[in-house]
Amino acid sequence: MYKLLTIKDVVRIPPRMFTMDPKEAAKAVLREAYEGIYDRDEGVVLAVMDVREVGQGVIVPGDGATYHEVIFDVIVWKPEMHEVFEGEVIDVAPYGAFIRIGPMDGLVHISQLMDDYVVFDEKNKQFIGKETNRTLKLGDYVRARVIAVSVKSRVIRENKVGLTMRQPGLGKRDWIEREKRKEKEA
Repeated sequence: MYKLLTIKDVVRIPPRMFTMDPKEAAKAVLREAYEGIYDRDEGVVLAVMDVREVGQGVIVPGDGATYHEVIFDVIVWKPEMHEVFEGEVIDVAPYGAFIRIGPMDGLVHISQLMDDYVVFDEKNKQFIGKETNRTLKLGDYVRARVIAVSVKSRVIRENKVGLTMRQPGLGKRDWIEREKRKEKEA
Protein backbone atom coordinates (compact mmCIF):
# COMPACT_ATOMS: atom_id res chain seq x y z
CA MET A 1 0.00 0.00 0.00
CA TYR A 2 1.29 3.46 -0.91
CA LYS A 3 1.13 6.27 1.66
CA LEU A 4 2.16 9.91 1.89
CA LEU A 5 3.71 10.63 5.30
CA THR A 6 4.88 13.80 7.00
CA ILE A 7 8.06 13.34 9.05
CA LYS A 8 9.94 15.55 11.49
CA ASP A 9 13.71 15.02 11.81
CA VAL A 10 17.02 16.83 12.27
CA VAL A 11 19.20 17.18 9.20
CA ARG A 12 22.92 18.01 8.99
CA ILE A 13 23.71 20.47 6.19
CA PRO A 14 27.43 20.47 5.36
CA PRO A 15 29.31 23.74 4.65
CA ARG A 16 29.55 23.01 0.90
CA MET A 17 25.74 23.41 0.73
CA PHE A 18 25.52 26.76 2.55
CA THR A 19 25.13 28.64 -0.75
CA MET A 20 22.03 26.61 -1.65
CA ASP A 21 18.45 27.41 -0.69
CA PRO A 22 17.97 25.77 2.77
CA LYS A 23 14.98 23.73 1.59
CA GLU A 24 16.87 22.42 -1.45
CA ALA A 25 19.95 21.60 0.65
CA ALA A 26 17.79 19.78 3.21
CA LYS A 27 15.97 17.90 0.44
CA ALA A 28 19.28 16.72 -1.09
CA VAL A 29 20.54 15.46 2.28
CA LEU A 30 17.19 13.80 3.10
CA ARG A 31 17.04 12.02 -0.26
CA GLU A 32 20.45 10.51 0.34
CA ALA A 33 19.53 9.43 3.86
CA TYR A 34 15.97 8.17 3.34
CA GLU A 35 15.26 7.05 -0.24
CA GLY A 36 15.52 3.34 -0.90
CA ILE A 37 15.61 2.19 2.72
CA TYR A 38 13.11 -0.15 4.36
CA ASP A 39 11.64 1.19 7.57
CA ARG A 40 10.21 -1.59 9.76
CA ASP A 41 7.11 0.44 10.64
CA GLU A 42 6.41 2.36 7.44
CA GLY A 43 7.89 0.28 4.58
CA VAL A 44 10.08 1.29 1.64
CA VAL A 45 10.77 5.01 1.39
CA LEU A 46 10.32 5.68 -2.33
CA ALA A 47 10.85 9.44 -2.50
CA VAL A 48 11.28 12.58 -0.44
CA MET A 49 8.59 14.76 -1.99
CA ASP A 50 8.69 18.15 -0.33
CA VAL A 51 10.47 19.90 2.51
CA ARG A 52 7.78 21.94 4.28
CA GLU A 53 9.85 23.67 6.95
CA VAL A 54 13.53 24.15 7.77
CA GLY A 55 14.17 25.40 11.29
CA GLN A 56 16.90 27.74 12.47
CA GLY A 57 20.36 26.13 12.14
CA VAL A 58 22.46 25.16 15.15
CA ILE A 59 26.25 24.90 14.99
CA VAL A 60 27.90 22.16 17.03
CA PRO A 61 31.46 22.99 18.22
CA GLY A 62 34.04 21.06 16.22
CA ASP A 63 31.67 20.48 13.29
CA GLY A 64 31.41 23.05 10.50
CA ALA A 65 27.92 21.92 9.48
CA THR A 66 24.59 23.29 10.66
CA TYR A 67 21.82 21.16 12.13
CA HIS A 68 18.22 22.02 11.29
CA GLU A 69 14.90 20.62 12.44
CA VAL A 70 12.92 19.84 9.27
CA ILE A 71 9.40 18.76 8.42
CA PHE A 72 9.07 16.91 5.12
CA ASP A 73 6.83 14.57 3.10
CA VAL A 74 7.77 11.12 1.84
CA ILE A 75 6.00 8.49 -0.24
CA VAL A 76 6.29 4.99 1.21
CA TRP A 77 5.17 1.54 0.09
CA LYS A 78 4.51 -1.36 2.41
CA PRO A 79 3.05 -4.76 1.55
CA GLU A 80 0.17 -5.55 3.91
CA MET A 81 -1.07 -9.03 4.80
CA HIS A 82 -3.88 -10.22 2.47
CA GLU A 83 -3.33 -7.31 0.06
CA VAL A 84 -3.80 -8.25 -3.61
CA PHE A 85 -1.21 -7.18 -6.19
CA GLU A 86 -0.87 -7.46 -9.93
CA GLY A 87 2.63 -7.94 -11.26
CA GLU A 88 4.93 -9.53 -13.79
CA VAL A 89 6.76 -12.84 -13.41
CA ILE A 90 10.39 -11.70 -13.45
CA ASP A 91 12.16 -14.96 -12.55
CA VAL A 92 11.37 -18.63 -12.19
CA ALA A 93 13.17 -21.30 -10.18
CA PRO A 94 12.34 -24.94 -9.42
CA TYR A 95 10.83 -23.86 -6.08
CA GLY A 96 8.62 -20.99 -7.33
CA ALA A 97 8.07 -17.78 -9.31
CA PHE A 98 9.22 -14.27 -8.42
CA ILE A 99 6.66 -11.52 -9.04
CA ARG A 100 7.48 -7.79 -9.26
CA ILE A 101 4.88 -6.12 -7.00
CA GLY A 102 6.20 -2.57 -6.74
CA PRO A 103 9.64 -1.77 -5.39
CA MET A 104 10.00 -5.34 -4.06
CA ASP A 105 9.66 -8.81 -5.48
CA GLY A 106 7.43 -11.46 -3.95
CA LEU A 107 7.80 -15.24 -4.16
CA VAL A 108 4.95 -17.56 -5.06
CA HIS A 109 6.12 -20.97 -3.86
CA ILE A 110 5.41 -23.82 -6.30
CA SER A 111 2.79 -25.17 -3.86
CA GLN A 112 0.92 -21.82 -4.06
CA LEU A 113 0.85 -21.42 -7.88
CA MET A 114 -2.44 -23.20 -8.61
CA ASP A 115 -4.87 -25.86 -7.41
CA ASP A 116 -3.19 -28.59 -9.42
CA TYR A 117 -0.09 -30.77 -9.28
CA VAL A 118 2.61 -28.48 -10.68
CA VAL A 119 5.86 -29.47 -12.38
CA PHE A 120 8.77 -27.22 -13.30
CA ASP A 121 9.93 -27.52 -16.91
CA GLU A 122 13.62 -26.65 -16.55
CA LYS A 123 14.27 -26.56 -20.31
CA ASN A 124 11.53 -23.99 -21.06
CA LYS A 125 11.71 -22.25 -17.65
CA GLN A 126 8.00 -22.61 -16.96
CA PHE A 127 5.54 -24.28 -14.60
CA ILE A 128 2.88 -26.65 -15.94
CA GLY A 129 -0.28 -27.83 -14.18
CA LYS A 130 -0.59 -31.60 -14.70
CA GLU A 131 -4.41 -31.80 -15.02
CA THR A 132 -5.29 -28.27 -16.16
CA ASN A 133 -2.30 -27.85 -18.51
CA ARG A 134 -1.97 -24.26 -17.31
CA THR A 135 1.47 -22.72 -17.81
CA LEU A 136 3.30 -19.92 -16.02
CA LYS A 137 6.51 -18.44 -17.43
CA LEU A 138 8.68 -15.32 -17.50
CA GLY A 139 6.80 -12.20 -18.58
CA ASP A 140 3.34 -13.46 -17.60
CA TYR A 141 1.14 -11.01 -15.69
CA VAL A 142 -0.53 -12.37 -12.57
CA ARG A 143 -2.68 -11.40 -9.63
CA ALA A 144 -1.46 -12.64 -6.22
CA ARG A 145 -2.26 -12.12 -2.54
CA VAL A 146 0.26 -11.48 0.25
CA ILE A 147 0.42 -14.35 2.76
CA ALA A 148 3.72 -13.53 4.54
CA VAL A 149 5.98 -10.54 5.11
CA SER A 150 9.40 -11.04 6.67
CA VAL A 151 11.27 -7.84 7.59
CA LYS A 152 14.90 -8.37 8.57
CA SER A 153 16.82 -5.32 7.41
CA ARG A 154 16.78 -1.74 6.14
CA VAL A 155 18.07 -3.17 2.83
CA ILE A 156 15.07 -3.79 0.56
CA ARG A 157 16.41 -7.01 -1.03
CA GLU A 158 16.96 -8.70 2.34
CA ASN A 159 13.23 -8.62 3.18
CA LYS A 160 10.81 -11.20 1.83
CA VAL A 161 7.20 -11.21 0.68
CA GLY A 162 5.34 -14.52 0.30
CA LEU A 163 2.45 -14.69 -2.18
CA THR A 164 -0.30 -17.12 -3.17
CA MET A 165 -2.33 -17.56 -6.35
CA ARG A 166 -4.52 -20.45 -5.11
CA GLN A 167 -7.79 -18.61 -4.51
CA PRO A 168 -10.58 -17.63 -6.90
CA GLY A 169 -9.76 -14.43 -8.78
CA LEU A 170 -6.02 -14.98 -8.45
CA GLY A 171 -3.48 -16.33 -10.93
CA LYS A 172 -2.44 -15.62 -14.48
CA ARG A 173 -4.70 -13.16 -16.32
CA ASP A 174 -5.94 -15.66 -18.91
CA TRP A 175 -6.75 -18.20 -16.14
CA ILE A 176 -8.94 -15.59 -14.45
CA GLU A 177 -10.66 -14.69 -17.75
CA ARG A 178 -11.31 -18.38 -18.50
CA GLU A 179 -12.90 -18.85 -15.06
CA LYS A 180 -15.13 -15.80 -15.61
CA ARG A 181 -16.32 -17.18 -18.95
CA LYS A 182 -17.08 -20.56 -17.37
CA GLU A 183 -19.19 -18.84 -14.66
CA LYS A 184 -21.19 -16.90 -17.27
CA GLU A 185 -21.88 -20.08 -19.27
CA ALA A 186 -23.04 -22.01 -16.21
